[in-house]
This record gives sequence, C-alpha cells and structure tokens, in this order.
Amino acid sequence: MSDGAGLPGPCLGVDLGAVRIGLAVTDSARTVAIPRGVLARRGDEAADHDAIAELARELGATVVVVGVPLSLDGGIGPAAGRVIAESARLAAVLSVPVATIDERFSTVEASRRQQEADPSGRRGGAVRGRVARRRAQLGGRARPPVDAGAAAVILQAYIDRARQQ
Repeated sequence: MSDGAGLPGPCLGVDLGAVRIGLAVTDSARTVAIPRGVLARRGDEAADHDAIAELARELGATVVVVGVPLSLDGGIGPAAGRVIAESARLAAVLSVPVATIDERFSTVEASRRQQEADPSGRRGGAVRGRVARRRAQLGGRARPPVDAGAAAVILQAYIDRARQQ
C-alpha cells in the first residue's frame, strides 16, 4: 500500500470500528480534516467497503487514510491486526492508495474535543426539548457518536505528518 502523501487533492479518513465507521475529509489543499459522518456497519464488509469507495469517488479523494489501533507499546495486537487486514481488503476495491497511521488515543482526543464544544452537555429553555429528543434517538446518549471526530483526528495527524516530511 502506497502512503499517498505526495498526491494532490483531498484525503478521506476512515476509523474502522466494529459497530460504526467514522469518516472525515480534508480540503483539497490538505490543511484541515473535517468530520464527515458515520457509516453504520451493515454486517456485510463488502457493502461497507463499496460505500467507502463511493464516498471516496464523490469527494475526489486521492488517498484513503485508515487509523490502526496499535497497542500502547506500539505493537500490533488483535484489534490492529484486524484493521490492517481489513485495510488491505478495502484497498482492493479502491482506485486510490490506502495509507495507515497509528490511531492510539484518537477516540480520547475526539471525545475531549466534543466535550470542549459542549462542556455541560446540558442546555436550557426550548433547546432542552431538542436535546432530550436527540438523546432518545441516540439511545440515551446526549452527543452523537465520536467516530467521525476520531476519523478527523486520525486524518489531521496524517496530513500534519505529511507536511513535516
């Protein structure tokens, strides 16, 4: 797998979770990563990969960046092994290179950013009803899943590293 760092154009960031796939995209100049959304796993890896490939085509992505959950010591544990293997299968259906990057602490960082955006998790007045409805839609969670934010953290690390090289 080529790392695609020298290619121009936007990048698509992917956080391959077991339940959801977080997605993020850069601008065409690759200066900032923006959360793009979450793809719920369908139980069909090929369909998930097709959806990622379609999004990459739509966005004009020239590289897809996948975060690998290395263990704290930097080793490849079972989760990282699964993501590396799935990244190789994903690469087979894409027309652009797939790059992998260490994603340790990306979810922690995304959660921290989400908390900073709304530190109280509560709002008053008319907004309270919308928050309660949203919480009910999300199975009791007040905030949306952090997966897209984690994908943005992963992707930002990739573009920052590429700029330094």
